[in-house]
Amino acid sequence: MKIIDKYLIRQFLQTIFFGIISFTLIFVVINMVENIGNFLDQNVPFPIILNYYVVFSPEIIKLMTPVAVLFAALFTVGKASNLSELTAIKAGGVSLYRFMFPFLITAFIISLFSVYFAGYVVPLANETKEKIEMKYLDSGYNYLGSNIFFQDSKTRIVSISYFDNSRNQAIRVSIEEFAKDDPTRIISRIDAQNMVYDTLSHMWIANNGIQRTIDIDTQTASFFTTLKINYLNFKPEDLSSKQQKPENMNLSQLNKLIASQQHAGNDPTSSLIEYYSRISFPMASIIVVFFGLPISANKRKGGLAVQVGINILVTFIYLVFLQISLAFGKNGALSPLLTAWAANFIFLAAALINLPRVQQ
Repeated sequence: MKIIDKYLIRQFLQTIFFGIISFTLIFVVINMVENIGNFLDQNVPFPIILNYYVVFSPEIIKLMTPVAVLFAALFTVGKASNLSELTAIKAGGVSLYRFMFPFLITAFIISLFSVYFAGYVVPLANETKEKIEMKYLDSGYNYLGSNIFFQDSKTRIVSISYFDNSRNQAIRVSIEEFAKDDPTRIISRIDAQNMVYDTLSHMWIANNGIQRTIDIDTQTASFFTTLKINYLNFKPEDLSSKQQKPENMNLSQLNKLIASQQHAGNDPTSSLIEYYSRISFPMASIIVVFFGLPISANKRKGGLAVQVGINILVTFIYLVFLQISLAFGKNGALSPLLTAWAANFIFLAAALINLPRVQQ
């Protein structure tokens, strides 16, 4: 059986590789047709264009890996069935469960690799791609470090017009405090021309500004040249993530973002869904193999065309369930964990129901 395992795994991996390359090239060509005019209008150098499509590809590879894995499983098993290889294997006393084993192990290893790939490689590539679009395609993104606005705690909002990373200096800063019992009532505000982070005392120092204290009936204001602020919950290195999109964050950065949102009293639902999806979507590779492999194990007419049709149908159904669960999750009807894993759980349940029938 070891020889058969090696044969099936080799055929499986070759088809996966072919599928990923084919799908990626299709999307690259489509994007190139759409954007080549913009590249030429902006006189973008060829090495930059080449780099753009290098960093464009990881997102496509992430999305297409489960599809390619399912297609490879269906194609490999369908081919073995049509050539009567599967019949010979079954005649040798090999059960369907044992026959599926090398496919499931291979898909599991691919899923583990995909978790790392989607969690760390893809965000870095997406960030690089957006930088190229900002610089050469004028895509309308806000430049990192400008117009930063965030909630520092449950009662505090901070806005920064621009942050200079090289000097750890925030320009044109406003800090607003709100009442704990009435989040619509402001009780104090600090406006400063700049604010610098002191690495020795680990606190922010505001310069040349005004501090206002607001009661229900009165308001007082005092000008200051220097004001030490030791109650802010962010550091200079945290500001780079304040404008960074969750899809451009790796798993570690997402984890920190979720913690900071929970500390500030913000709703971390969307970030939690993104975090759990980074793990659940790559694991779809093993789920769809477990679901689709028994379907393709029976000899049927149509050959490759049928396998491609089944692949498209299963992919469409999976994406439909995924979008439905995301809609419920973002509306708060499902927990973030269940939102990310709902489609996988449904397909796994369907596979467990269908598998004994095929085995019979």
